[in-house]
Amino acid sequence: MSINPFSDDLPIQKPSAHQIGQEMADISIHEIEERIGLLRQEIERLGEILVRKQAAKDAAASAFKI
Repeated sequence: MSINPFSDDLPIQKPSAHQIGQEMADISIHEIEERIGLLRQEIERLGEILVRKQAAKDAAASAFKI
C-alpha cells in the first residue's frame, strides 16, 4: 500500500509547546505564563539529569584511576 504525500488523510503534526525564537505577538499573557512554567519545569528536569550524569561520569572516572 502506497501513501500519497498530498493526501488530506495524513496526520497533522502539532508544534511543540514552545519553540525557541517563536513569535509571541498572538499569544495571550496566560499562555506565556504557562509556557514559562513549563520551561522552568524542563530546566529543573534537565538540571537533575545533568547531576545524575555527572555523578555517573565521576564514579566511572574514579573506578578507572590507577
